Amino acid sequence: MSLGVTPELNEILKKQGVKVPTPVQIQAIPLLLSGKDIVAQAQTGTGKTFAFLLPILQKINGNKPYIQALIITPTRELAIQITSELKKLAINANVLAAYGGQDVERQIKKLKGSIHIVVGTPGRILDHLRRGTITLSGVKMLVLDEADQMLHMGFLPDVEGIISQTSPKRQTMLFSATIPASIRALARRYMKNPSDIQIESKRITLDEIRQMVVATTDRGKQETLFKLIDEFRPYLALIFCRTKRRAIALNGALLEQGYLSDELHGDLSQAKREQVMKRFREAKLQMLVATDVAARGLDVEGITHVFNYDIPEDADSYIHRIGRTGRAGEKGLAITLAVPRNAFQLQAIEKGIGMSIETKGTIAGENKLNKPKKQSAKGTKSNQDKVQRTDSNKPHRKKQDSQGKKPEKEQGRKQIGKQGSKKRSSQHLDTDKRRKY
Repeated sequence: MSLGVTPELNEILKKQGVKVPTPVQIQAIPLLLSGKDIVAQAQTGTGKTFAFLLPILQKINGNKPYIQALIITPTRELAIQITSELKKLAINANVLAAYGGQDVERQIKKLKGSIHIVVGTPGRILDHLRRGTITLSGVKMLVLDEADQMLHMGFLPDVEGIISQTSPKRQTMLFSATIPASIRALARRYMKNPSDIQIESKRITLDEIRQMVVATTDRGKQETLFKLIDEFRPYLALIFCRTKRRAIALNGALLEQGYLSDELHGDLSQAKREQVMKRFREAKLQMLVATDVAARGLDVEGITHVFNYDIPEDADSYIHRIGRTGRAGEKGLAITLAVPRNAFQLQAIEKGIGMSIETKGTIAGENKLNKPKKQSAKGTKSNQDKVQRTDSNKPHRKKQDSQGKKPEKEQGRKQIGKQGSKKRSSQHLDTDKRRKY
């Protein structure tokens, strides 16, 4: 199914192993090629990036040396990923990623050349506009990707300031995991009779993921996580915390125990973020402790486990988090740690995803041990060779030096297995419920 995509682009896609379009691509690409504005509700992992990149590349005129398409994203990581995909596909178009933390002078130098597509975050794009180093009057295609997150992060004034610098004749494409009233209002102000696309992706996203809730307490949460890691021995794991302070503290505790871990949150420099992601993709890290904002749009092959150390605030956030695993036909396991006060949130998540989640332990006085569920309990057995790093009889944590730091020489695919009942000395994150993060 070509959907009107040129044979040249189709051939590039085939070489990348992309042969069958996803539902969002089937609906969006013909509309975008015809020039329509669209508002598309689609989760990460549904193929939405190609849904807007392919029409953009097909409509770019490489002979015109100015910016013809602008893609705005909420995070640097997402801007980098989209730019990477564009460079794999670009036939006759030059692409620039513009985001904070990167050398602005280097970006300015590239902007003096022939750039056709800019992918960037609102703050850095506005910075270039104020400097007069970027001109958007020739933009005929504008994409707002992960629009709900941009609004959630307070970027609405910045986004509107950028839109005002583009041509009113532009084609506008808005992609969002959720479509709250604020997104509808934005669409009414800046779009021309947009077509609505809604992709029911929840079950598609969850089908390959075994889900589990493990009951714990505030005081025992960290110890519970350690035991789960030792039990399931993830190949690559993403651990979600609700704030950057909690992510920093939890990563420190994991390092003290000798796990191959690092953190991803908004306080890191861009160089550090790129270094962390490189090590994680190369499996030199086994666990990445992240906040929701930092992990938005994160797509890493081989993530076998997702741990919700802090329960997500709603079903959409839950789906986004656990959707980092179980991709490309692989199986995944998502484990949520829940304390008694999380009972209401858990019920809301189950209602939102339309299914009950297997629960081990007692939450808010209700015994839900091994509650029946629709999903198979096969979990990750089909790729057990990947999930389990090495034989479980071998030691599973890295030895530390006298300062408690990780050895300099990393053992990228270090074994994680069962260990005896050795007492751990790290402080718990939740020993005092009154502590504020």
